[in-house]
Amino acid sequence: MKKINSDSFAALEFKLTWNSEKGKHTETYMAEHVNFWRDLFPEKARQSLMGSEPGAVLQHTFLPGELTPSYDSRRIITLDHKQFERPMINGRKIEPRYGRFYPKGLFKGLPNVFSNNIEPCRCVGVDSSNITIDLNHPLASTGIELQIMVHDVVEKQSDRGGRLTDWIETVTDGPGMQVRSNGRPTDFFSPSTFSRVDEQDDALFYQKPRLVDHIDSKAQEIITKQYGELLKPGMRVLDLMSSWKSHVPESLKLSSLVGLGLNAEELKNNPQLTEYVVHDLNEDPKLPFDDQSFDAVVCSVSVEYMACPFEVFQDVARLLEPEGYFIHTFSNRWFPPKAISIWAELSEFERMGLTLEYFLQSGTYEDLQTFSARGWTRPETDRYFPDIPTADPVYAVWGQAAR
Repeated sequence: MKKINSDSFAALEFKLTWNSEKGKHTETYMAEHVNFWRDLFPEKARQSLMGSEPGAVLQHTFLPGELTPSYDSRRIITLDHKQFERPMINGRKIEPRYGRFYPKGLFKGLPNVFSNNIEPCRCVGVDSSNITIDLNHPLASTGIELQIMVHDVVEKQSDRGGRLTDWIETVTDGPGMQVRSNGRPTDFFSPSTFSRVDEQDDALFYQKPRLVDHIDSKAQEIITKQYGELLKPGMRVLDLMSSWKSHVPESLKLSSLVGLGLNAEELKNNPQLTEYVVHDLNEDPKLPFDDQSFDAVVCSVSVEYMACPFEVFQDVARLLEPEGYFIHTFSNRWFPPKAISIWAELSEFERMGLTLEYFLQSGTYEDLQTFSARGWTRPETDRYFPDIPTADPVYAVWGQAAR
């Protein structure tokens, strides 16, 4: 069996785990083509990888500032409102809001920052005169557990040239953006937050069945695995905003799997459902089920279409047994006309933050967690391969009904 040396190529799966004030967070990243001659790692991680074989799992603990740059109070900068260039998205001018992230290039006068710089920074203060931004990494003050799993090792045959990758910089690009700043709720909400390009009755938009996959098969596989880790045999599960696939493991012997969606034909074509209900959550967020009638509720690639999320989250808590799961999974693909307006304004990790805020503001869930999975190779059978080489990312947010 081949072992990693300085001339190896390897496929490595990185897993970060860290805690915030409100929950636990897990980030996974598949690095399919690691070149040990040129690529960068923390030194203790590199040393532990040398000599490792496929199947090895290495664990490291990093104190705050060891894996990402250390927190520096000098990177908190106050600017005049005139220094923020307000872009237009979907015909609306973007205003700075507390806790939100914006590209550095939108702020004029930052040293060594050009107008096309898309690296995000966080707004941590805004009043009538000034905007305060935090240029620190979102995980600068956070201790992190890093796990590296070796999937494959191949001896290098070609020359030593090529592009250098800092894998920790890649893996930590995004994580941390989903949590609140200084314990204060992120200001996601304005009168237009839940507006949509197409405000017609949703039943009209969804009246024609769409028996197609909205994410690639690798992303579906990751979602199914995640559901399989949380759901248990014998559970009564509600598939909220369901369609012709539920992404729940077929091998899982549930007591029932009820689908609630907008298109009867799609629901009829879902072989996993034991029954289904046609119901428009945006028209009536009150769910047509008895109290504590489910052990878990899943919602796959649909939270971005919820126009009344606070009412839905509250009512789902009513349906759940104590400690029952409410699980959301989504990616970076959606139907633009029906997604809430803020969805397009947010970075991918901020969308987890928005969903997490629904849980927090409902006040009826505990043991909150987020999960991300990125970097996997896109299946060759997918229509976007090879133009988009990596699989659709997967993001998940879940909590448990209060005991």
